[in-house]
Amino acid sequence: MIIITQEIPIKKNEYYEVEIHGIGHEGEGVGRINNFTIFVPYTIPGDSVKVKVIKVKKSFAYGKLIEIIKPSDNRVTPICSIFEKCGGCQLQHVNYIEQLRIKKQKVIDALERIGKINDVLVHDTIGMKHTCRYRNKAQFPVGVDELSNRINIGFYAQRSHRIIDMKTCHIQHNINDVFIPHIKKWMERYNITAYNEKTGKGLIRHVFTRIGFSTGEVMVVIVANGKKIPNKQELIDILKSIDATDFTLESIIQNINTKRTNVILGSENKVLWGRDYITDSIGKIEYKISPMSFYQVNPVQTEVLYNIALEYAGLEGNETVFDLYCGIGTISLFLAQKAKRVVGVEIILQAIEDAKKNAIMNNIDNVEFHIGAAEEVIPQLYKQGNHADVVVVDPPRKGCEEKLLNTIAQMQVDKIVYVSCNPSTLARDLRILEDKGYKAMEVQPVDMFPHTVHVETCSLIIKKD
Repeated sequence: MIIITQEIPIKKNEYYEVEIHGIGHEGEGVGRINNFTIFVPYTIPGDSVKVKVIKVKKSFAYGKLIEIIKPSDNRVTPICSIFEKCGGCQLQHVNYIEQLRIKKQKVIDALERIGKINDVLVHDTIGMKHTCRYRNKAQFPVGVDELSNRINIGFYAQRSHRIIDMKTCHIQHNINDVFIPHIKKWMERYNITAYNEKTGKGLIRHVFTRIGFSTGEVMVVIVANGKKIPNKQELIDILKSIDATDFTLESIIQNINTKRTNVILGSENKVLWGRDYITDSIGKIEYKISPMSFYQVNPVQTEVLYNIALEYAGLEGNETVFDLYCGIGTISLFLAQKAKRVVGVEIILQAIEDAKKNAIMNNIDNVEFHIGAAEEVIPQLYKQGNHADVVVVDPPRKGCEEKLLNTIAQMQVDKIVYVSCNPSTLARDLRILEDKGYKAMEVQPVDMFPHTVHVETCSLIIKKD
């Protein structure tokens, strides 16, 4: 038997000139050399570049940008000095109009390639007027620089767990630029150790902050590899003494995480000072937010997204709505303003407790919340005679469980509103629903994460006649 192997047309460590024509999953430019695909970080469509091939696979290669021969008309100077080191942003070198176009195309490509869906209306991506300082939550890993032996608090470099020390981050709220240096000085002054992922030793793993944009309330969470924090009163005094205009510190929390894991938060929280929550509002609805709460990171665009979900739901006041993966009830309470009854389902106990408190705080009594996995709770509710006119789903990046989609289809729900943070799993789930008698009518991308490759979408899906 003769096996014929096709020779790969490019070689490692060789230099080539490449025209970049697309954007990859992680924001890298995509080009072709002798009809062979190559991914090149920090390039964008329209660039003509010189690259060095650093890795060759069976069907694609990775290259290192050596020189920009001719820049794309859409290329701009990144606003951040550590853009090419930090993995937080991927598209700062792309003008914002082009970023929005790229995100729309990312949704279309996923629908066509993964979902085999070609006949759905995908709207232009809704962008932001101000594309910086939009995040209300930040998670900063803490470590020790191997060369200087100094404490680093910042973000991971792209595709690694090497911490890039940060003085400012242009997509995080600027309150972090004030608090983080003081926490670093406290660690250095009192010899508080930083966590080491390789050894599992060291105390401080992450600094985690939440900010209420509408209220000005700030929460600081210290994620510790242990139950005791030395010199914690000094930390409290330092943080309380910070004068931040228009913002007030309301909560200092210790989160305990002693597991050898990449998961940031442990399951136990201790209040070191203040309350165990902060508040924020989206539209007319106010929310209590605890350290474990899922709450969208961009409050400006969240209101845009939820209004689209409400529009797609088309509620007239007589409907029962199931809100699955409901978190702390953010979408549930929005829907309850127009629905007869809303049933929220969430697997995290703390989130359900927060959701119930949020309903009481807003004097909303036509909503109820159930604890458990949506794919387990909804079949039970269905067997008990509960029926929904509209189902809203807002799953994590892995998308919906197929068992849940099967139950929704069995219920013969007239309308589904699917909020997604991952076009790939959205496309997969839409294919499943289309095969079960549903039709995706329109998809609205919303730019929740400017300067990154991520995009949020809201989709309207109806039952076929």
